[in-house]
Amino acid sequence: MLLTLREVTKTYPGAEAPVLRGVSFDLAAGEMLALTGESGSGKSTLLHLVGGLDTADSGVVAIEGTDLTLLDDADRAALRRGTAGVIFQQFNLIPSLTVAANIAFQARLARRHDPKRAQVLSGRLGLTEHLHKYPEQLSGGQQQRVAIARTLAPQPKLVLADEPTGNLDEATADTVFALLCELVSETGAGLILVTHSERLAGRMRRRLHLRAGQLT
Repeated sequence: MLLTLREVTKTYPGAEAPVLRGVSFDLAAGEMLALTGESGSGKSTLLHLVGGLDTADSGVVAIEGTDLTLLDDADRAALRRGTAGVIFQQFNLIPSLTVAANIAFQARLARRHDPKRAQVLSGRLGLTEHLHKYPEQLSGGQQQRVAIARTLAPQPKLVLADEPTGNLDEATADTVFALLCELVSETGAGLILVTHSERLAGRMRRRLHLRAGQLT
């Protein structure tokens, strides 16, 4: 099993109620999952725990048998670089780097930079003519394509996408979503997509819904 969650809980300091209350599920390699729920239901928190960006209060969050709750900050960062890739709604590109350098950034950190793979990803995502540009020179849809290429360049085993089309118009969102699913599927990676879009969630093979920190 690629990902295993067992009775995961999380409460933020000062909060009156837990954000996550005993969440459990599995994700197999190559499986694509949509995670839906209202704002504040715990979707992004759950994604951050799986990606090693935060730690659970209790329970198990394991990727290929390695429990992230037992790792320190450095080991969780190493896991993010090479095993779990995160795509954010706000793109999080480095403004001082060109498109080409942004795409290569994560792979270089993971010591997996492959110029040929970067070239293929750039071509598939329609970025070849923009590699010399900087993020501010791109449209929102183009920036999200760069973010996808950067995440996929190191060939992570698990891809976590937090509202990756939330800032895009419907037509652009559909195109970016289709490309993301196609590219992830080709690598055999698992995908968890957090989305408010019923339309996009309905196109995923599996769906889980969070309500008040619990799966329903």
